Amino acid sequence: MIKADSKKGPEGHRIPEKLFYRIGEVGRITGVEPYVLRYWESEFPFLKPRKSSSGQRLYIKKDIENILEIKRLLYKERYTIEGVRKRFSEPHLRLVRQEAEDGSAKAKEALSRTKARLKEILEQLQP
Repeated sequence: MIKADSKKGPEGHRIPEKLFYRIGEVGRITGVEPYVLRYWESEFPFLKPRKSSSGQRLYIKKDIENILEIKRLLYKERYTIEGVRKRFSEPHLRLVRQEAEDGSAKAKEALSRTKARLKEILEQLQP
């Protein structure tokens, strides 16, 4: 049997690596009741899970990450629903912060690889 890897999402929640998640699974992963998830779907236009042929909601990993962010903003940061809507309508602010965090680590790694490669070239050029 092959086990799927799980990665930690925001706030350390484990998100199993799958293509689709049903509403009950999303509820267990995020700690949000299914009826709250259905309500949030009506309040947040960007939270629209696909539906299977039998009508079950099928969420993707990005949906779960959005749900965790909504939960954080509502419960920890004490935003209102309208405030969360406004926050998500300004994606450039959120993406810049996230890309900066990801980019700085990648940039440091790329810089150290480049330095190592340049040292190797310098050693080869010296007699």
